[in-house]
Amino acid sequence: MTQRRTGTSSLIKLLGHWHQPLPRTPVYRQLADGLRLLILDGRLSLESRLPGERELASALGISRTTVATALAQLRDEGYLLSRQGSGSVTMLPENSRSVSPLPGMAPVLDLSTAALPAGPEIHQAYSSALLALPEHLTSSGYNQHGLPELREVIARGYAARGLPTTADQIMLVNGAVSGLGLILRLLTGPGDRVVIDHPTYPMALEAIKGASCRPVSVSLPEHGWDTDGLAATIAQTSPRLAYLIADFHNPTGRCMDAATRATVVDIAARSRTALVVDETMVDLWFDAPPPPPLAAFDDTDSVITLGSAGKSFWGGLRLGWIRASTRTIASLIQVRNSLDLGTPILEQLAAIHLFKEAESFLPQRREMLRQNLLACSEAIHELFPDWRITSKPQGGLSLWIELPKPLATMFAVSAESEGIRIGAGPRFGTEGAFERYLRMPYTLEPAQMRNALERLQPGWQYLAQTRNHSPKGMLV
Repeated sequence: MTQRRTGTSSLIKLLGHWHQPLPRTPVYRQLADGLRLLILDGRLSLESRLPGERELASALGISRTTVATALAQLRDEGYLLSRQGSGSVTMLPENSRSVSPLPGMAPVLDLSTAALPAGPEIHQAYSSALLALPEHLTSSGYNQHGLPELREVIARGYAARGLPTTADQIMLVNGAVSGLGLILRLLTGPGDRVVIDHPTYPMALEAIKGASCRPVSVSLPEHGWDTDGLAATIAQTSPRLAYLIADFHNPTGRCMDAATRATVVDIAARSRTALVVDETMVDLWFDAPPPPPLAAFDDTDSVITLGSAGKSFWGGLRLGWIRASTRTIASLIQVRNSLDLGTPILEQLAAIHLFKEAESFLPQRREMLRQNLLACSEAIHELFPDWRITSKPQGGLSLWIELPKPLATMFAVSAESEGIRIGAGPRFGTEGAFERYLRMPYTLEPAQMRNALERLQPGWQYLAQTRNHSPKGMLV
């Protein structure tokens, strides 16, 4: 098997400001911690070969012995596999799911994932699905389009939001990321450009890169979206498609207004750029539902919309859908032949139950998230007064926090030593961007969230007091 090689310059960008002038923490341990974090949060792909010790030492400005010692530590922990003459290849320890990545630490509290646990409605939905399953057992169970009843339910949901839709315009997939991968397979080829918001959802970035496409970023301004920048970027780079998150954007939480939606659709239409809109957070609004889908502003029915049950209901459901023209759906079904044979029937039956009962539990879920947001924001203001919450989310699951210094990766490493995993900003960008940002989900109940923040506070204070940067960002 041919292994992917991580270039030295790419690895340096990913590591960011990994080194601290701390006499109590040897440089080799800091390097090992930085590399381990990249492996754990997915920024450094598994089964990728690292640069050689000599090359890496020269690029980092440290001794080869220091690099060798750091890599040896990661080998001992199970994060690298090294063979003579073949270099070091990234991997995960066999027991990585049951133990903390740092030996001797408490089990990890994962704040790097913005998702909710299952509520009682999930068990009820699966119980209902089991009762409905027998009538489907006489078929093969293979259906790449999805159950007609579920597609009808989803289509009615779009119509209620101002986008007339038929069941034939819906295709069930195994989660929104799976749907994006399928769309990329249909519309792009190796080397094609894909425009993205910057920052954006990390798994979408991985899907784009996994399709051998090149993400082209359009930075989000302080508020809203930069439609002029989007138009200029599309004109200058001729992308195959644009991937945007309009509803309670991940990670910033902002929601695109109706006027901007119309402008974005017009830009895509005039430039003949396929527009893929991720609506996975659309049900998690606080004060008011978002404007109609972007596809509702499209007279040509060319906008492709991604939906998911993961955030609204439960991530373990692993069910998503694509809403597009019937012609595009037919093409996607043909492409799917080489990937899988459809979405599991039981999950689809459970989703039917959940959609029908949604109004009995979604309002309570929204109110719980609103209260979690308020409590989390208050705790952050109290415990981390030098952090800036960039905006008050109108929905969704997370806060986008600006730090006073580019310490996100180092703080994430420090948090791991406390048994807490957090989402460092560079996960959400390209080329090592967003070292001054963190994504902080407010999915934990308030007391548990405050406890986690209190555990993180000493590590942040120590970093903020001991880590200084010159105007050019060099260590001084």
